[in-house]
Amino acid sequence: MNQQLKLRMMIVTALFAAIIGVMAQITIPLPLVPITGQTLAIGLAATILGSRYGTLSVILYLIIGSAGVPVFAGFSGGVSKLIGPTGGYLVSFLPATFLIGWFMEKTAFNFKNAMIANSLGMLVTLAFGTAWLKIAAELSWSAAFAGGFTPFIIVGLIKAALASWIGVLVRNRLISARLLFSEKKDQTKSA
Repeated sequence: MNQQLKLRMMIVTALFAAIIGVMAQITIPLPLVPITGQTLAIGLAATILGSRYGTLSVILYLIIGSAGVPVFAGFSGGVSKLIGPTGGYLVSFLPATFLIGWFMEKTAFNFKNAMIANSLGMLVTLAFGTAWLKIAAELSWSAAFAGGFTPFIIVGLIKAALASWIGVLVRNRLISARLLFSEKKDQTKSA
């Protein structure tokens, strides 16, 4: 990859870190864990950028938020958010993003594969976040599951579908416009 393409990918990666921060502010409050636009943004980053650059955008987002910039849900930031009861969801964005991007790279960048990958990523986020919530908030497994997993399944599947549809569409357009570098020939037909 030449220097110009590397610079372009670094810019797009930083842009997605900002998009995650903006979408985190779209919040529906619930008792333990709010529903946010973060997970939709994570799915978009992974679907559009793939495993490497999608994960780098999440790392950048977490670094910015940990430094105290209010990019986490509810205009919050700081390390305390990462180690608090809902920090597991934030930390889980790393393996979820990598998994989504990796799955797409190993199969094809089409809606069917994106839906499978984003659904798996949602499950990783919910499982990891729920386990962390149970430990950090000293909840029983049933309380953690009821407050940190169950309320998010339907919304998570809707976000997975949106991330898949929008992500594949945007990725194809960015590649056509030569604004995004594709290391693999994309298979864009829905299977």
